[in-house]
Amino acid sequence: SHATNPSNSQEINTMSKDEETLIKDALSKEDVNEEVKEAKSEIDAAEDDDEGVTGDFEVTKEEMSIIRAELACEFPEDYTYLSDAYVKSVASKPYSKDPSIRRPIEYTMEKLTHVMEWREEVGAPEMETLIHLVNGSEYSDEAKENPEKLVKAKALAVSLNNASLYWHGFTKEGKPVLWIRCGRKSWYPNVEAEVNALILIADAGIKCMPEGVTDFVVISDSNSPPPPVPSFLINVLKALVRGYPDRLNMLLTAPVGSIIQFVMNLLMPLMPGRLAGKFLLKDMDNATEIMKDMLMNGEEDIPTFLGGTADHDQYYPDEYYAKNQGEGSLKFDYFGMIERLKEQAKIWEEKFGTKEEAEE
Repeated sequence: SHATNPSNSQEINTMSKDEETLIKDALSKEDVNEEVKEAKSEIDAAEDDDEGVTGDFEVTKEEMSIIRAELACEFPEDYTYLSDAYVKSVASKPYSKDPSIRRPIEYTMEKLTHVMEWREEVGAPEMETLIHLVNGSEYSDEAKENPEKLVKAKALAVSLNNASLYWHGFTKEGKPVLWIRCGRKSWYPNVEAEVNALILIADAGIKCMPEGVTDFVVISDSNSPPPPVPSFLINVLKALVRGYPDRLNMLLTAPVGSIIQFVMNLLMPLMPGRLAGKFLLKDMDNATEIMKDMLMNGEEDIPTFLGGTADHDQYYPDEYYAKNQGEGSLKFDYFGMIERLKEQAKIWEEKFGTKEEAEE
């Protein structure tokens, strides 16, 4: 997959085929109804409809220690992934069977165990090792000894290299911002690798959250989206529900063309009720106002591709202009992204204090 000059190929495609045709083409390639049915049962099984319910019940130090110890025992490789703040946010929720009391610790353990089991199932804890592998030489001993892992790592690099997905900056409330640039997405994606890229990136952002922050914001530039790939969209939604409950604070997408409408119409019926309310579909003017109010430095944080002045392309250029990071095929500046996010987290903490102070 050689990177083509961004200025020609995709735009010619877009001009010759309107969005409606692209949607019809996409639907003819997959048995979408079957996939939707399967996803619905999987999501319903994972769901007890407390997404977005905030908990104010007390969780004692002892209880926190019990939860921590159990997680460490069951998931020794991955247990540090869940911050105390996140564990507490799950444990302090009201009980769905009786909202006047806090949910039992066993119930919290079950919820957290489901997240951790899902992570194990999809290989989330190993994703970052793939990045190290593909950033090194393919003639290294590790690469030679793990040919299957190298194939997976190379596919992951291809998904990341178009820089259609990255963290940059925070909101005034200290939530990291995940930017999605639909126009850069591949027309013929490797669905598994795309989902892996999302897991890798989501986890990187979660690890860089300021203390006390447990959720993130997504801003999607939907100016020229690729044809929709229903299986990818459905897999992303499944990952969000099973692997990242209560992690998405809000997803803002602008502008809204027929492909974005199609995506939402496909996913809305599958979404747990409160999750659907977190998706904001706006025109550019409204989106600009929301970003001004929400982003840490207001208007100056709005990127050029959404009509602002912040230049993201100096860090995340179009793939055509990106250089290899190490000796391997990774062009996306994954490690730089994390460094910058950690620096921006520090700046946020200096500017707004910890989360508790920001809320006051």
